[in-house]
Amino acid sequence: MARLLLEHLTKHFRGPSSETVRALEDLNLAIEPGELVVLAGPSGCGKTTTLRLIAGLEQPTGGSICINGTQVNDLPPAKRDVAMVFQHFALYPNMTAYENIAFGLRLRKCPRGELDQRVREAAEILDLTTCLDRKPAALSGGQRQRVALGRALVRRPAIFLLDEPLSNLDLPMRSRMRAELARLHRRLNATMLYVTHDQTEAMTLGTRVVVLRDGVLQQAASPLTLYRQPANLFVAGFVGSPGMNLFRGNVVQRNGALFFDVTGSFSQPDAAKNSESGTPPAPTETGPFSLQIASGVAEPSTTPVGRELLLGIRPQDIHEAGAAPELPLANRVEGLVELVESAGAETFLQVRRAEALFTARVRAGAQPSLNSKVLLAFDTRSAHFFDLKTGVRIEA
Repeated sequence: MARLLLEHLTKHFRGPSSETVRALEDLNLAIEPGELVVLAGPSGCGKTTTLRLIAGLEQPTGGSICINGTQVNDLPPAKRDVAMVFQHFALYPNMTAYENIAFGLRLRKCPRGELDQRVREAAEILDLTTCLDRKPAALSGGQRQRVALGRALVRRPAIFLLDEPLSNLDLPMRSRMRAELARLHRRLNATMLYVTHDQTEAMTLGTRVVVLRDGVLQQAASPLTLYRQPANLFVAGFVGSPGMNLFRGNVVQRNGALFFDVTGSFSQPDAAKNSESGTPPAPTETGPFSLQIASGVAEPSTTPVGRELLLGIRPQDIHEAGAAPELPLANRVEGLVELVESAGAETFLQVRRAEALFTARVRAGAQPSLNSKVLLAFDTRSAHFFDLKTGVRIEA
């Protein structure tokens, strides 16, 4: 196990027209011994660049990389005591699984007896004992990935770096390998830094998740904290599927309570087309609506009353009215169904009310027809307010 400390880590590249491309900007991050930290974010946000800097495959423009208190910026990759698993398995096709796993140890002139012991221990951990004499062409995708992991595992490094190792697998295999990685981390109690753009992997694997955008850290927290307390609009939209509904509007005070007068969606997509007829949906006759804000979500002393803000509500907090009788009558909203998505155990409705388009999660059996009206109840107890200009979440 090792402690990894990144201080003001920065990486700039020179673009094709000699412009400066900022791949990573002033990243500060401490990873404690035994942690599995996930770097998440869209393509091009700096995730892989971070791993390559730690591994020594790239040199930073600025900042420092420390492993167990020792700065390793000037050390070659072979002396950093890290092992990296790449997105593509990078196995030697002419070597057996055994030879691929043992390759790094052979280069380090590991004694034959110890080499064999380490390879077979890794094979047992990764359930590869019956595959060691096969070449990569005779292995399944999951087995090839485990061989790549085994090659890193036998090194017994201080830090494991995993760069989207499951992205080339099909969905069922990815789910199985995700569970295997979680078990492997618990068994080894190793320090791991895992890169993915898949939020499901990030939320299920990481003890902490670090969200990056355009090379800048947005938030580093436990998966549950990211979900319940997103630092800004980007994190709120990135974490959760479907993403958080965002409404523009104003906070007003009526009869001692706070209400949010909705004026529209924050990002207004084009109206969904009727998939059956190919014609636009019939316009809804209902107008703008207001939502009563639950106690504790906002207070008059901390929430800018009268100023235009953004209100975020997740789809699972919007219910069929009949299924949530405990919610205030003021939060019952009628809208027009523009899209129905059945996901097996649940159904997602895309609903329009005047200028607002939002997604609601309802019971699996609910299958309203397109262009029909539906009555929904909004639960604002888990709602969030965001500043319209900065995108930062406003604390209650």
